[in-house]
Amino acid sequence: MTCRTAQDPDGEPDVDMADVAFTSMLEDSPEELYEQAPCGYLSTLMDGTIAKINCTLLEWLGLERPQVVGRMRFPDLLTIGGKLYHETHFAPTLQMEGEVSGVALDIKAAGGQRMPVLVTSKVKTSQSGEPMLIRTTVFDARDRRAYEKELLRSRQAAEEARRRAEADRDRLQEALAVLQQSLLPAQLPSVPGLEAAAHYHTASPDLLGGDFYDLFSLGTDRWAFFLGDVCGKGPQAAAVTSLTRYTLRAAALHDPDPVTVLNTLNTVLHQRYTSGDPRYCTAIFGTLHPGDGHVEVHLASGGHPSALVQRADGSADYLPTPGGMLIGVLPEVQFTAARTRLSSGDTLLAYTDGLTEARTGPKRELYGEDALRAFVAGRPPAGPQALISGLTGLIAGFGAGLDDDTALLALGVPALLPSSHPTPASEDLR
Repeated sequence: MTCRTAQDPDGEPDVDMADVAFTSMLEDSPEELYEQAPCGYLSTLMDGTIAKINCTLLEWLGLERPQVVGRMRFPDLLTIGGKLYHETHFAPTLQMEGEVSGVALDIKAAGGQRMPVLVTSKVKTSQSGEPMLIRTTVFDARDRRAYEKELLRSRQAAEEARRRAEADRDRLQEALAVLQQSLLPAQLPSVPGLEAAAHYHTASPDLLGGDFYDLFSLGTDRWAFFLGDVCGKGPQAAAVTSLTRYTLRAAALHDPDPVTVLNTLNTVLHQRYTSGDPRYCTAIFGTLHPGDGHVEVHLASGGHPSALVQRADGSADYLPTPGGMLIGVLPEVQFTAARTRLSSGDTLLAYTDGLTEARTGPKRELYGEDALRAFVAGRPPAGPQALISGLTGLIAGFGAGLDDDTALLALGVPALLPSSHPTPASEDLR
């Protein structure tokens, strides 16, 4: 085999540098290779007494050869913890298997310092298989230990950061939940001759929703209710929600006509958000006039889904309010009013579009108004609380398909209990 050579500028061949390095290595004596190896070498008798040790390991230990050879055992080089591990694990494993590889230990280095090392030992046996001595290699693991410590610190720091982030998120969610509840009535008032129930589902605990509802007295046996949805989420939507609720309540006390109330809200929102970030909402506002076994309902809608009425006979249909425009977009708008009478066993349901716009099925199709009407018609007319309970279960079944907040408000007239008729026996007694 011919080695390649380089040419000097005069055309004469140069000696290959690889050949020079290889020749230099051949000139190293085995003794020098052993003594000055980049790792520690030692040989011990079977009882651990050190019989041979190289200069590299002696330098790490800060000891002279006469102090070690024939006077110390390998465990004497180790720290207290290393000695314990050597006696309980290292030595028994070596005795049973004849070899132990890559064990992390600490030796007592020069100056009393602990020096992390990786130790590999192998038993040398005679031709008859009898153990003769133990050869051990000791590798400097200081850089590796420093890396492991840094890695551990990084993991601990990341875990601490994760715990802090989770704690911050929990506090944020708690604060948002409190703020969200402040935008809703703590509980619905008790209205004579009327049963009321409500539910609010938050799609994300990390965001403030813009859905709202309320039921309040207008005095002299008259009541008002509203339910709506502000565009957007977050603090800005919460501010619009607060303004909307205050405006609806104040306007209703001045003039409770539903169309007039919504016009007042439109004027307030349009003037407040004419410039900059435009804001608007949809809403249903209505009044309730309880009578003898019934409640007269007068309502109007501004761009909101129509209310759904479940009748005592089991039928269900929407109370149409066509032409209702979004509230706050234009200075002049038109709202459509509607009226209905709730008799014994009837329930009116107002809801936000998070319910009908939920995604269902493998194709993630919109749930829709027809499905909601069918769901309500398929339930027995047992009153507002029973209807809200059923809808709450429906919402829970949507899972991730429900990606918007949903508010529900149900108002109904309790069903009359069946009147008791005298039995024939009682008639005979009379």
